[in-house]
Amino acid sequence: MLGLNKKDTSLLIIVAILTLLAPFILNPFPSDSAMAQFNAGYPDLMQRFVIFGIFAIGFNILFGLTGYLSFGHAAFLGVGSYSAVWMFKLLSYNVVPAIALSVVVAGLFSLLIGYVSLRRSGIYFSILTLAFAQMSFALAYSVLSNPKFNLTNGETGLQVYADDPQILQGANSPDLPHLFGLPMRSTYTMDVGAWSFDFNAGYYLCAAIMMVVFYLAIRIFRSPFGMMLRAVKSNQQRMNYTGLNSKPYTLAAFVISGMYAGLAGGLMAAMDPLAGAERMQWTASGEVVLMTILGGTGTLIGPVLGAGFIKYFENIFSKINDNVLHSWFAFLPDGLEDAVVFVIHPFIGKGWHLTLGILFMLVVIYLPGGLVEGGQRLLNWVRGKRKSSDDSRTGETEPAE
Repeated sequence: MLGLNKKDTSLLIIVAILTLLAPFILNPFPSDSAMAQFNAGYPDLMQRFVIFGIFAIGFNILFGLTGYLSFGHAAFLGVGSYSAVWMFKLLSYNVVPAIALSVVVAGLFSLLIGYVSLRRSGIYFSILTLAFAQMSFALAYSVLSNPKFNLTNGETGLQVYADDPQILQGANSPDLPHLFGLPMRSTYTMDVGAWSFDFNAGYYLCAAIMMVVFYLAIRIFRSPFGMMLRAVKSNQQRMNYTGLNSKPYTLAAFVISGMYAGLAGGLMAAMDPLAGAERMQWTASGEVVLMTILGGTGTLIGPVLGAGFIKYFENIFSKINDNVLHSWFAFLPDGLEDAVVFVIHPFIGKGWHLTLGILFMLVVIYLPGGLVEGGQRLLNWVRGKRKSSDDSRTGETEPAE
């Protein structure tokens, strides 16, 4: 199917089903229950799951296959966002031209940065990409916000104003991002008993694009090009001794990875037509590194799982405050209730980074392969239990030879 083997086809189908049914899967608790705090099936968060999944998939093509660790991928995310917003300002709110321009501009920008950075490898490459990203952040935050040629609007962020040209914006077109007339914020809410499920147009557009780029990532991983990238990661020096020049392959991987990041940035602007320099900070680059390592470096679905995991903690655990904790433990005696809230308080709200750091540490120590390795171990354990159970029943009914 689509040039994939049976295993990859099954993986693609599973990801498609999970993506399609995400509004149901991410809302397991009734809307009016105390546990509804942990529901994640609302449009904004689902969009972030998918968009940062695309970002991490692209980063994994570079880091997972070649071993080149970039600390500057947020620069391409920001460039993609700025490009999309400028397309909104100049042409129209239709997201198709905006997303296309974000991919093209990010690809050209990554070609320039990659050509210089890939002259070095290892930690020197990482430092070069970090330097370029910080220079890009400084340009967007101050230099390019000069009133004479304001391209980024500085700390305020680039956005669409009523006096912008928008030469292709029709009189009856929505005044917000849309797909040929379908607003990205268009949401259908379905109530089933005590549960409420949101089906958002923007989410499903992002999900459809993620499925396409996920399929492309599978093809890259299984292609001769992907094998060359693995050879670079395995032993680049030995590869060069054979007479093969690895530079074109690593540069191509860098550009493809940058285009994925630009696509993610364009989708962020398509969901919310605002681009700010904070998307280019080094912390955003570090976040995608965490997503990839946490999910499973070099695996296909790992970066998507890592992106969802981190964004879930960022948006769900950061919203839990002392009032929510007191409502959960109200059944305890007053003194004990206060003590429990006091112990948990540092790990929620603004302290969600501490909880994420502990979980990340545990994953790195006990699951070096990330969440994917954890899933594989669990699956093998279940299979082992089932096999041992079958063997025991066979032993009871059939004598051993």
